Amino acid sequence: MDDIAAFIRRLPKAELHLHLEGAITPATLVELSQRHDRQPLTLTEAGAVYRFTDFSGFLDAFKAVTSRLITPADYELAAWRMAQRLAEQGVVHAEVYISVGVIYLWRNHDPECFEPIFAGLEAARLRAERELGLSLYWIFDAVRHFTIEEAARVFRKAAAMLPQFPAIIGIGLGGDERRCGSEPFRDLYAEAKAAGLHLTNHAGETTPPEAIREALAIGSERIGHALSAIADPDLLNDLRDRRIPLELNPTSNVRTGVCPSWDDHPLRHYFDSGLLVTLNSDDPAFFGSDLESEYMLAHTRQGFTRDELRQLASNSLQASFLPESAKARWLAQIESAR
Repeated sequence: MDDIAAFIRRLPKAELHLHLEGAITPATLVELSQRHDRQPLTLTEAGAVYRFTDFSGFLDAFKAVTSRLITPADYELAAWRMAQRLAEQGVVHAEVYISVGVIYLWRNHDPECFEPIFAGLEAARLRAERELGLSLYWIFDAVRHFTIEEAARVFRKAAAMLPQFPAIIGIGLGGDERRCGSEPFRDLYAEAKAAGLHLTNHAGETTPPEAIREALAIGSERIGHALSAIADPDLLNDLRDRRIPLELNPTSNVRTGVCPSWDDHPLRHYFDSGLLVTLNSDDPAFFGSDLESEYMLAHTRQGFTRDELRQLASNSLQASFLPESAKARWLAQIESAR
């Protein structure tokens, strides 16, 4: 087991479905609480924030953590701690969701609130590149169960900032799928694509396969979760034939109760069916399983061999939005990893 763990750590990997806010550990939450709370949280109290039993409980916990991200320095701290942990796991590239929609909502839609926050994020990104050899891209995430106007504010901010900050690589739709699908955002997705942004989308996590079809219909290039695709063989064939990358998050799905267990997760079926699947941690601090652990669980719970783990790592780089030259460099290193 130690040998396979070392092999997993040596594999150059990309993390493609990771929420900055969901990477804030209890220890970091304590640091933030010490900055802002009259009675700072103890580590035990911080740990209790992360306990939940279903998807709605997860959303409540997420709010409790993000409410303590207040200053640009807070965001810089969160991003730097995240980068350190990624590098320790052998992650060489990450494309990280920022809940820009939540930031705007909690700051009373102040149009000037985001640039200082983003400066903190960029400081952490540049430090990670310089000190850790880790590349980071940002994906501006809107909350689908807020209004269309609020999503427009998020996506248009990404488009406006892109010329100055090329690390802003795309946009996404998170939030509660049960309350709003993808179709209402069709025009905004077309606008974002025209601005040069990549299009990602959470779909099929808590909703049937039709939600994934709807996400594809508005132009989504990558699908997060895609759990319910297993129920639609025709959709699986379409995903395979079109080489649509799937950002799978098994432990997340188990912890939120949308999948009964790791053994029941469709990762193995998707992989064996030839789909372009990637492993991701989603919100590692909340779910207790980082990317390294997801690879190990794929090995122990679903029998992924070394070569298959190597293929998952290759998939993660192939599905990334990195330039082809960077992909080729990392893919060569994956092939030589032993």
